[in-house]
Amino acid sequence: MGEILALVEARLLTALGEPDARAAVTFLGTDRMEVLRFVDGDVVRYATLGMSAQPMADPTAVLADPVKGPRAELVISVRAGLADTDKVLRPLAVLAASPQVEGVVVAPGASLEVGEPLWPGAPFSSVLVAEPGGLVEDLELDAPMEPVRFLPLLPMTNNEAAWKRVRGAQELQERWLSHGTDLRDPLRGSVPLD
Repeated sequence: MGEILALVEARLLTALGEPDARAAVTFLGTDRMEVLRFVDGDVVRYATLGMSAQPMADPTAVLADPVKGPRAELVISVRAGLADTDKVLRPLAVLAASPQVEGVVVAPGASLEVGEPLWPGAPFSSVLVAEPGGLVEDLELDAPMEPVRFLPLLPMTNNEAAWKRVRGAQELQERWLSHGTDLRDPLRGSVPLD
């Protein structure tokens, strides 16, 4: 477990540079989750470290395989200085712990809900899990372990989350793209959903 997390941290540092802050959160019955903060000009990125220590297990499986199964870490990027986004550390750690706590498999296209604003004043309490590979490349592990995928999280307003449940992740992403939505704006409003 520690060896995998050391490799994951090295991959994050290679892709994002040195973190300027880190915080650790431990939930009862789960492994410790860390959240690292990276500043890149006017963008702040928060990345989890700890979620990939164990593979995510199919919630219908009788026994969880300790080696095989998808592994991931979460990354969220926001514009700096517009909101107190450092408060996202705890909600992000909660999302990273959800495979251990709730037995969910976090994958692209999924919605994750935290039940409260991601940070003070945020119009978002849920995120859309986007496709990996753009910001941080997958980390290959020795077989039979699956690679660690670094999954970007895109904050969704309540209206967007409801629309996504009906229309799907692809249509929501196309809507954001066609309207030139700045998904890094920590205070943005909902995209028009007419």
